[in-house]
Amino acid sequence: MSRHTRRRSSLQVRLTVAGAGILAAVAAVTTVNFASAGEPQRSGRTAKAGHAVFVQGNELAGNTIHTFERGDDGALSAAGSFATGGKGGDQVDAPTDSLASQDSLVYDDRSGLLLAVNAGSGTVTSFRVRGQKLTDRHIVSSGGDFPASIAVYGTLAYVMNAGGEGSVQGFRITAKGLVALSGSHRSLGLDNEKVPLFSSSPGQVAFTPDGRALVVTTKSANTVEVFPMRRDGRPAHRPVVNDSAGGVPFAITFDKGGRMLVAEAEKSTVSTYRVRADGTLKVVQQPLPNGQNTLCWLERAGDFFYGGNTGNSTVTGYRTDRHGQLALTNDVGIATPPSAMSQGVIDLAVTRDEKFLYVQNAVSGTVDGFRVGRNGSLTKITTVTGLPAFAESGMEGIVAV
Repeated sequence: MSRHTRRRSSLQVRLTVAGAGILAAVAAVTTVNFASAGEPQRSGRTAKAGHAVFVQGNELAGNTIHTFERGDDGALSAAGSFATGGKGGDQVDAPTDSLASQDSLVYDDRSGLLLAVNAGSGTVTSFRVRGQKLTDRHIVSSGGDFPASIAVYGTLAYVMNAGGEGSVQGFRITAKGLVALSGSHRSLGLDNEKVPLFSSSPGQVAFTPDGRALVVTTKSANTVEVFPMRRDGRPAHRPVVNDSAGGVPFAITFDKGGRMLVAEAEKSTVSTYRVRADGTLKVVQQPLPNGQNTLCWLERAGDFFYGGNTGNSTVTGYRTDRHGQLALTNDVGIATPPSAMSQGVIDLAVTRDEKFLYVQNAVSGTVDGFRVGRNGSLTKITTVTGLPAFAESGMEGIVAV
């Protein structure tokens, strides 16, 4: 039986709908029906992204980027659909998230390029962003199987390939798009098929804020692997392998002080580290549980962080103090209650002014938008419907500018 025609297990189905039993009353929201247009993180000198949200459809027959104009109040209106020229992918037995990763869609402020993985084609597409429109499509090989995450620093982009042994491949960001950086390919030493099992694939690749290290999380290996970067833009030949403080490390983000926060899916925890110059990690704060189910995604908005709990379709809020200590924004670990239209929470995106948070809901095929309050509270202000819902595959990857 084909991986893409298999039926999800009853356990997976229960996981994706677990939040439905704890629905709470939700304030009235703006709902936008998605309408596609024909085919053909911020502003660079030759192109400028207007207030927009970009969603990667990850369709198996042909990956597309769905674009939305963002109003001053955070509400979204459909602005078009643009084919990447590659195919989406679906990891084996993925319960809600076909790519099982964070940062599969990235906007580079410096160049004005939007970068998208085509997991089913082993390619990466770049677009020039003009307002909410995408132009100048350019496609390159990802250098491996099942590309699932992208990291950018300066003129460098590194793609994490989740299939097979896993790898990272470097590129130069040019005016025309990505150009492969010779001698930059590094193995992660995993043991997956070309289309990996979702629980054993790597979760994310990320640069440290100073660009001196490239970090990769590996889920079932339970490690955080650090490649110190050389001045020529190439990583060390082998990563420094660090045991994860919590189980099943997935998403990576950083606080204002440069400390690294890692979301861990096993017990829905977040651990905080210092990344040392030699690639080793110092635990700053032991895993902090949020009381929710299957925390995988984590994004920063100023002094606040928001995590997506796909197991019960909730979003958790965190705050940090000046010493970098992390705490929940409320006792129950839920910054916003789930709703019938918000099932299967996966990836998240924060606008560059840090005023709005957008959340993908894979099972219901929606994106929710929230206003971020001064105390870290979230107020829902918009819902977009009609996006590719999780079935044989589903949308994954979101950017807000």
